[in-house]
Amino acid sequence: MKSQWECFLQNLGVWEGSFAGISPQGTLLDDTPSRLSLEGLNNNETVRLTLSRSEKNDLVREYSSLGRSLLFFENGSFSEGVIQIGPFSEFGAEFAFVHENRRLRFVQLFDKSSQFNKLVLIREHLAGTPAAERPPLQLDDLLGEWQGQAVTIYPDWRSPDTYSTTLKLQLDDTGRLIQSTFFGERTITSTGSIKGSIVLFDENPEKQIQVLLLPDGGSIVSPLKVQLRQPLFLEAGWLIQPNLRQRMIRSYNEKGEWVSLTLVTEERR
Repeated sequence: MKSQWECFLQNLGVWEGSFAGISPQGTLLDDTPSRLSLEGLNNNETVRLTLSRSEKNDLVREYSSLGRSLLFFENGSFSEGVIQIGPFSEFGAEFAFVHENRRLRFVQLFDKSSQFNKLVLIREHLAGTPAAERPPLQLDDLLGEWQGQAVTIYPDWRSPDTYSTTLKLQLDDTGRLIQSTFFGERTITSTGSIKGSIVLFDENPEKQIQVLLLPDGGSIVSPLKVQLRQPLFLEAGWLIQPNLRQRMIRSYNEKGEWVSLTLVTEERR
């Protein structure tokens, strides 16, 4: 099993792409070209990050260890974010998928009133390789039954858990989306209304969950408002191929503590 540092090194290289700001309603606010270099130094004992974006000074950081807010999977995919949610404080998390010469990253941001207020979508490819993107995600791309394997890792570095998953997405007679998730011995079923690129799971008015369908086969799942003293999760997904998808889920408990990170790799049957 790779160490967290070895997993981090899967991201070395020069990544070219853009940072796109997107509103909670899915509206593109801005899109800035970017170039991010992750360079191994001292036999990869140190990594230097250099981020260049137009009209902004370069951001340069060096890492010789990893913080507690960050976990990597063996393929280099990772998530970083707040480890403790508190009242009247901003909250957010990043999700990053790595596949061959591509990375797709999402940053979900919540304001001090706990409202979801912005998404940053970062599409990247290794310099000198094709920049081919997936088409914008459509709901039809997700309908059907997906079977997969999940790996859950923990901030306290205990042994990972692995288990099989099944996700079924279908439309009912009224046009609402029915989502059924099976993992372990648990089944969760919920329904949502569809409006363009947004699916709103609105059965509980006080705990509405929104799915945004995004460019490059991306998607995110987030609460419209963070409810304190209740468990919550944030999720991002990437349709890598028409029948191959990955999802990453960052989970918090009722105390607002970050407790786990899960990567699901699933195929449509």
